[in-house]
Amino acid sequence: MPAIDSACCFLLNKQERRIVKRAFKVLEKSAVYRSKAMSTPHAVRDYLKLRLVSLEHEEFHVLWLDAQNRVIAFDALFTGTITQTAIYPREVVKAGLAHNAAAVVLAHNHPSGIPEPSAADRLLTQELKSALALVDIRVLDHFIVAGDLSTSFAERGLL
Repeated sequence: MPAIDSACCFLLNKQERRIVKRAFKVLEKSAVYRSKAMSTPHAVRDYLKLRLVSLEHEEFHVLWLDAQNRVIAFDALFTGTITQTAIYPREVVKAGLAHNAAAVVLAHNHPSGIPEPSAADRLLTQELKSALALVDIRVLDHFIVAGDLSTSFAERGLL
């Protein structure tokens, strides 16, 4: 997927956002998306920024990958308020097993516009990494998207 200026999503009205959402559904069914679109950390970052930038409340998403790091699915697992989301490791593990995933990229947004990981974000990431490791699912990264900014736990050495 080419780099897209995710700041443009703030300018979209509700109808335009629905159109973008439908376009993602079409894209996600394509073989190219599943095999190549998420082949670099930069591509994953662009994709997540575009998906999460316009959310007005926190959501926790998971990009499920196969053994060759090809996309299996992208799930919105938990929805919260403007400042927090309750995330249950058991439910994440169940979803990973249902998808037969080998790896995962975790992602959530910060509607505040500040992509810094909180202490709770760091603890949750370690808990999910441990829980998923029990069923042989590798956590490759955890992104926090805040407007057109994002933070990668892997790049910061937090995994």
